[in-house]
Amino acid sequence: MEKQEIRTFGRRHGKKLSARKLWLIENVLPNILPTSKEKNLILEIGFGAGEHLRTLALEHPNKTIIGAEPFVNGVAALLSAITDERNGILPQYKNIRIWPDDVRQILIDSQYLFEEIWILHPDPWPKARHEKRRLLQPDFIKLLLNRLAPSGQIIIGTDHWGYFDWIKEKATKSGLTFSEPDLHTIQTRYQRKNMAETNHPKYLIFEKPQI
Repeated sequence: MEKQEIRTFGRRHGKKLSARKLWLIENVLPNILPTSKEKNLILEIGFGAGEHLRTLALEHPNKTIIGAEPFVNGVAALLSAITDERNGILPQYKNIRIWPDDVRQILIDSQYLFEEIWILHPDPWPKARHEKRRLLQPDFIKLLLNRLAPSGQIIIGTDHWGYFDWIKEKATKSGLTFSEPDLHTIQTRYQRKNMAETNHPKYLIFEKPQI
């Protein structure tokens, strides 16, 4: 029997979508899925409602920004934010692509190399029995490192300091090196919620090992 893959994300669906958002999912999303021709790539995993993803698109107009998010309401929220009243993609967001599923599919099946990979406020799965569902296991970080372009970086941010220390411990035991930059607070709706009730997020950066 094939072993069932562990899901590292929670719900795929939330509250009922509006008619417009359903239309965007059905008619606009298929046109901005990632393709094999994408170049100069930046990836954000678990983009929530897409606030930071849109910032990346504005800051890097010559890059292709791929956002991976399995939560359909988040995908719909991003689509709504990057389209006009006629449901066309706004010019400043033409470089956004959306992968509405488990990111591991494109990491394993594609030949993409990313200049940056962002993971902000992943689900900390704080209960001990759920620890295995945490996304940032050493094997997953190694998979991300294999998908980095030369001089690429993985930027991880979380306001759950227990999860932060857990990532560091697991990475160190696996021989992975990282830095702890003092980055500015990157605002997303998850940052504003601050469910962990900490003072500020903490960040880790992993870089592609030099050969």
